[in-house]
Amino acid sequence: MSTPSPMARRITAVRAHALNVPNRIEAAGKVRETDLSVVICEIETDDGLIGHGFTAITEEQTVATAIREVAAPALLGADPLTREALWDRLCWLMAPRGQTGYAMHAIAAVDIALWDLAGKILGLPVWKLLGGARDRVPLYATCGFGFLDRDDLATTARDWVEAGFTRLKMTVAGEALRRRDATPLEEVIAEDVARVAAVREAVGPGPRLYVDANCNLDPVHALRLAQRLVPLDVDFFEEPIQRNDIGAMADMRARCPLPLAAGQNEGQSFRFRDLLAGRAVDVLQPNVTIGGGFTQAARVAGMAEAFAVPIANGGGWPFHNAHLHAGLANGGLVEWHVPAVAVCRMLFTDLPEPEAGTLALTDRPGLGFDLNHDAIAELANRPSAAGHGKG
Repeated sequence: MSTPSPMARRITAVRAHALNVPNRIEAAGKVRETDLSVVICEIETDDGLIGHGFTAITEEQTVATAIREVAAPALLGADPLTREALWDRLCWLMAPRGQTGYAMHAIAAVDIALWDLAGKILGLPVWKLLGGARDRVPLYATCGFGFLDRDDLATTARDWVEAGFTRLKMTVAGEALRRRDATPLEEVIAEDVARVAAVREAVGPGPRLYVDANCNLDPVHALRLAQRLVPLDVDFFEEPIQRNDIGAMADMRARCPLPLAAGQNEGQSFRFRDLLAGRAVDVLQPNVTIGGGFTQAARVAGMAEAFAVPIANGGGWPFHNAHLHAGLANGGLVEWHVPAVAVCRMLFTDLPEPEAGTLALTDRPGLGFDLNHDAIAELANRPSAAGHGKG
């Protein structure tokens, strides 16, 4: 079968689907049900080719409306292969003064769709368009959730190691600052230490452990928790401090040997630059579905390489982010976030499966997987979620 000619195509339609996706997490006999907010973008050309993009962890109706009402008019009639020009056009249109927020979620969904479309036009997978550094990426499983008690965490961790995952992440801080309940933070972090210790004892010294506070601690308690986790051989502490405060994280990093990671929720390139220049992180975590798509994530990865700082996927959505980390020479770990994976299995078909803690990428053009249109049509009729968390 010959590769379609890339000449003379034009964008004729841009669609956005705002979805509130039900999610059921089962671990160690416990169940938690929640909703996840996602947006799927479809971009169609005059010869009928369609690329699909994705964003999540946001207000889905707001982002979908921004794509339909603001981005779409700027894209119609354009050459879909001029991704750099279109990205720049959308940035000036939707965030002209460098605002952070919903604009980059919308641009991410559009940009991913354009890369998927480019792969289909050129007959190449996105990871090869990005550079083709490797065809398999290492995974870490985010499986240690706050609703599990210590025994449950230990059981879940052992199960994942037996399934071939030797890198595990768990949440800490219990949304302490967001809840604003009466539990003293000293008690919160003391319990966190006991929970991480239970997991370390369950899996032994070999598997790697990571923790994630989801920006839920102040600088004082983040540092105290980090210092107490050092003996438990934690490989990085993700988003320890509220709002990824760069000065506070740099201070924490200078005072504690536990490596710090951040960046999954950052939208603008200057924020990544400041995290690097401020010596605030040991691991930088651009997420293609949140921070401006593949176009900006590749730029961020280049900045990280210049600072000799490794990159990893934080924020989930491994099937999209795997292309970035397979494509670039400095690609790193990809997050196998259990609730995010479950959502993807509802929305997409032909997804790859992990093997021995890794994920192989195929040579299928574009993203390499398709939309489940029946599921999308059904979910489009559900009420919007009250929040936009990630499990």
